[in-house]
Amino acid sequence: MPLKSCCMYSIGASSLLMLIIGISLVLSNVFPNFLRSKVKTEVVLRNGTEAFEAWVDPPAPIYMQFYFFNLTNPEEVLDGERPAVVEIGPYTYREYRPMEEVVFQENGTRVAAVNPKTYIFQRNMSRGPESDLIRTVNIPAMTGMERFKDNKVVANLISAYMRSTGIGLFTTHTVGELLWGYEDGLLKALKVFKPDLDDVFGLFYKNNASHDGEYMFFTGQQNYKDFARVDTWNGKSSLDWWTSDECNMINGTNGASFHPIISKNEVLYMFSSDLCRSLYAVYTDDVTVKEIPGYRFVPPFEVFANLTVNPANAGFCVPAGNCLGSGLLNVSMCKQGAPIIMSSPHFYQADEKFVQDVFGMRPKKDEHQTAIDINPLTGIILQAAKRLQINVYVEKIPDFSETGNVRTVVFPVVYLNESVLIDDASAKKLQLIAVQKNVVENIPFIVIGVGIILGGIFMFLMCRQKIPESTAAERQPLLSS
Repeated sequence: MPLKSCCMYSIGASSLLMLIIGISLVLSNVFPNFLRSKVKTEVVLRNGTEAFEAWVDPPAPIYMQFYFFNLTNPEEVLDGERPAVVEIGPYTYREYRPMEEVVFQENGTRVAAVNPKTYIFQRNMSRGPESDLIRTVNIPAMTGMERFKDNKVVANLISAYMRSTGIGLFTTHTVGELLWGYEDGLLKALKVFKPDLDDVFGLFYKNNASHDGEYMFFTGQQNYKDFARVDTWNGKSSLDWWTSDECNMINGTNGASFHPIISKNEVLYMFSSDLCRSLYAVYTDDVTVKEIPGYRFVPPFEVFANLTVNPANAGFCVPAGNCLGSGLLNVSMCKQGAPIIMSSPHFYQADEKFVQDVFGMRPKKDEHQTAIDINPLTGIILQAAKRLQINVYVEKIPDFSETGNVRTVVFPVVYLNESVLIDDASAKKLQLIAVQKNVVENIPFIVIGVGIILGGIFMFLMCRQKIPESTAAERQPLLSS
């Protein structure tokens, strides 16, 4: 066989071989599976891994913003009118939340830690100083009245004390006092009836430079889906505030980390000590953050829906059977009896009744929805915003003249926006990983492309192959004239 023909047929054979190999690689998912396997082994809570270092000391800056609702018509509210509030904020704090007291246990399959949070005020990112005054509902007073309303003797004593000292249903304090604490005269007086009562009140009193309890996390060593999942909190594997086993379950991570290899049909579970419960988020959109692809996960309406919409939420009605409506969560059981109701800001996704009960509520999805943007390959959070509103259940209590003719209302006090955006250094690493992922996943298609090119060359050479010339005898006609 001439050398030219040999080369031509070699090109043809190579083309066929490349096509077979490329198609086989596509069908078998060899390279994507290899990449996922590599990520699974590296995203583990273990000394020396980048995942562990980022878990212990998150590199991305976290900010906590507070928006207060200033009451503008206190006298009218006592006469039975609906409250009118004006949103004032933000008051912004830089949040630091390193993991401390980290101890590995059970051959590295679990790790114990506490997660203290420290808040530093950022005046340049805030509407005003912490000394700004806010008029709002008197939470210590409302708590005391609710706690002793069924004890007529004590209720009359408390009411008399409130009248003599000028303590009313509403109060005015600075932003700093409302957040971090102030000495309250009524709480101090109530220590006579309850000696263990703290006479300092603040929405986040004792929450600055302190932690919410000891966590035991899975490291992800045995199963990548267990990465940073909470095993126990304060030594317990379940809660005891709610009225059903399902509602008392501790599910998922603490919301700061997620396992790698996340799919769009996955449900991400989180445990929130702020809400005293577990919740979940589902995929809604593809997003791009700093040129990094991600999936957006959002808690659906059903998470805080009324039991008529989501029967599984019946256990969150406390006391049993006492359900407030969709979009609200009564957390008084885990807030020392204070009539605290949690919701999304401006009662977003709550029953319309709660929006209409307070003048000044304007729920907007973009501003008031909780959302988490996650890189699906690594599980790293690209961007997130946790938005919660603290409300107080206010009602007229006959033995307390201080409540006047107030209508029963879920009164908004403040909402918070805890947000994070991936830092530039981490973003560059993820951008490189995204490029490598694209290259690795496209290798089979590159092989197929080379096979097609070689096939084209082979066909071209076949067409150009020179046809042998005929002899003189072959050119003679078959019949002579």
